[in-house]
Amino acid sequence: MKLKTKLIISFCIIIFVPLFLAGVAMMTMGSSQLKVLQEYAGQLQQYEKEHGIDLEKQSEFTTQLPSAVQMVPEIRDFLNHIGIASVLILVFTAMLLLGWIYTSVNVPIHKLRKATHNIAEGNLDFTVEVIGDDEISDLCRDFEQMRQRLLESTQEKLEYDQESKELISNISHDLKTPITAIKGYVEGIMDGVADTPEKMDRYIRTIYNKANDMDRLINELTFYSKIDTNRIPYEFHKVNVGEYFEDCFEEVGIELESKGIEFCYCNYVAEDVQIIADAEQIKRVISNIISNSVKYMGSRPGRIDIRVKDVGDFVQVEIEDNGKGIGPKELPCIFDRFYRADASRNSAGGRGIGLSIVKKIIEDHGGKIWASSRLGEGTVMYFVLRKYQEVPIGE
Repeated sequence: MKLKTKLIISFCIIIFVPLFLAGVAMMTMGSSQLKVLQEYAGQLQQYEKEHGIDLEKQSEFTTQLPSAVQMVPEIRDFLNHIGIASVLILVFTAMLLLGWIYTSVNVPIHKLRKATHNIAEGNLDFTVEVIGDDEISDLCRDFEQMRQRLLESTQEKLEYDQESKELISNISHDLKTPITAIKGYVEGIMDGVADTPEKMDRYIRTIYNKANDMDRLINELTFYSKIDTNRIPYEFHKVNVGEYFEDCFEEVGIELESKGIEFCYCNYVAEDVQIIADAEQIKRVISNIISNSVKYMGSRPGRIDIRVKDVGDFVQVEIEDNGKGIGPKELPCIFDRFYRADASRNSAGGRGIGLSIVKKIIEDHGGKIWASSRLGEGTVMYFVLRKYQEVPIGE
């Protein structure tokens, strides 16, 4: 009940209850008392006419009045009692109503005070229970919603801080490995270990490859910072599916063959199919997925199959490898930020940010990405991009 309604009800009760009780009390006066009053009033008027005396000023004539006049003190006492009872009832009713209103206001305010003290102490793990539908209850509900949002915000901040710590740890580990290798090979060159042109060439190539790994990692970190602030520099254009993926995978194929990984590309999309995409960012998606596959390929002869299919309003790209595979528990989490399936970093769980970047780019293109995998057999990454379709303009 709204506070305004409570006040209106209280006002009406305070005014009308005493009047009602007084009326009931008057009606309870016996008919004999009413008859006596009428008889008294008539005799009084007649006495005043006969004697020409104002009875209100001549109290000595009161003893000469008929018996009805002798009832005046009793009637006055009765009316006084009614007045006193009405005042008492009025006071009692007002106290009850004030207690009712005070309770309805004080109880939720006490809850709010307790809640604000908890928040001031940094405790958000509580609940403000609300009963009723008045203005104070509405305020309590709003306060509870605010508490929930603060709790969610605090939890998100804690998660973000934890992710930031994991990012620093991951980046430190990933940078340390190639730096250690580069230092080792440089020391080998300085110490004269690379004493033949073949060794020197191999050492230099290894240093170059490790430097490329570091550069790729730094680029990923820089791009991730743009993702985190929603400042990815997209440049969308119409892209022919066949031509784009053929050029893209031709470049990828050369790199994979140099690493001894078998590569197969098949395009099942018509020549005129187009998509609206940022060519550079889609290339980043493909590079991250393939790099992830290569990293966790295992010791077996590697193979990567890429298929581009037409699936209605979308173009679907499938990238399949024969690597170690991903367990069913880890599979739903591989696109989460900083997720690693194994702390030892030897299972297919991604670099920690690579696949989260892939997911963000695909979703920003209005597409979707998912994966299927079997341990010991390999993994298939799927992503879809919407086709470009010209909408005819009516005349």
